[in-house]
Amino acid sequence: MGSALPPGDPGTGSGAPFDPFRVIRRRRRRRRILAWGSASLAVLMVATVAAGYALLRHFNGNIQQDNIVGLLGDQPVNLHPQAENILVIGSDTRHGQGKGYGNGLVTDQSDTLMIVHIPASRRWAEVMSVPRDSWVSIPACQMGNGRLSAPTQYKINEAFAIGNLYGNHTALGVACTVKTVEQTTGIYIDHFVVVNFTGFKDMVAALNGVPECNQTPIDDPLSHLHLAAGHHMLTPTQALGYVRARYTLGDGSDLERIGRQQAFMSSLIGRVQSELLNPLAIYRFLDAATRSVTIDSQLGGITGLYNLGESLRGIPSDKIAFFTLPNFPRGEVVPGDVANVVWTQPEDNQIFASFRDDVPASSSLFGARQAQHASVPAGLSGGSADKALSHPAAPAAGATRPASPGGTPVKLQARTANQNICAG
Repeated sequence: MGSALPPGDPGTGSGAPFDPFRVIRRRRRRRRILAWGSASLAVLMVATVAAGYALLRHFNGNIQQDNIVGLLGDQPVNLHPQAENILVIGSDTRHGQGKGYGNGLVTDQSDTLMIVHIPASRRWAEVMSVPRDSWVSIPACQMGNGRLSAPTQYKINEAFAIGNLYGNHTALGVACTVKTVEQTTGIYIDHFVVVNFTGFKDMVAALNGVPECNQTPIDDPLSHLHLAAGHHMLTPTQALGYVRARYTLGDGSDLERIGRQQAFMSSLIGRVQSELLNPLAIYRFLDAATRSVTIDSQLGGITGLYNLGESLRGIPSDKIAFFTLPNFPRGEVVPGDVANVVWTQPEDNQIFASFRDDVPASSSLFGARQAQHASVPAGLSGGSADKALSHPAAPAAGATRPASPGGTPVKLQARTANQNICAG
């Protein structure tokens, strides 16, 4: 015989008569609570994912993407596919900006040119600024009328303008710039990013300003930039004037302006990092940034940019170096040319080799160079790079001035991302 049921509900210790339906109702109520909680969590997760997806679609829709692969012709051999070289172009298209930054500002040249090297290890990074007045050989490029331009020698920022002839065609301007950079340096360019200066102001506004430090007072009537010596939080208008101002600051050279741009980029990186916990500020910054850039379609849109950012997030700011490609006035070899510069050899070819070989060029910051490099990397002998690396910026054979003896380690005046201009 089976044992009798206890007088009360099981496990309650109560003497009340056992009601099996109460247990069933209680279990159903618990299931309803669990089901409601699970459903609410699921709805919240779906809403979060949907919001994230909507944001990704929104940001991706902001970005202009161009495919220029068919416009480049033969490219250098990519010796380290896991590393990346990204060409950053500051677009000088200023239609509709009025007289706020000078008169007659209607041009489609590139105002800023940088090559960002991201190594396969993702333990450091380098940003090499290329002076816009560098005198180089520009290859034949497709123009807006469908015809090819004639090869020429001119300052490097003219390459962007050549592609933009006969209409504003960003893709053609970028393609001509990439061809010029690849053929004069032998560096394979994986991706490009074009930043429009108009949207630049919106990025600064999203961050509520960017800190800046100048050692001497700035009084620039052309950009209406007036700053006392010391530290400042630049407004969007001041920031644009700061990175664009040239002729009334210092010696009026593009090289001094490059130094200010590098320092500003360092401050911008730090400002973005400081706002990572402010979702509204980051949203506004990303919205402005994506509306201000054109990238290659191979990068993968906003997802590719995000993945790239994630791979760089672990790099300390003192392991991100900025430097300007060593150069000297072209007037030293072509009397009368007071406007352009020529790349210094053999130092610059050694820097190009470092980018190709995925080792730091700024040895003083990141340790001794692992090896001395030949002028032409293995596998490129006899190709286009072989021709390009023979004093590419020189106006004529043998016109470069004497430099340090071959084999001497490259010494650069580099600045890390955790330094500002007042840090020396």
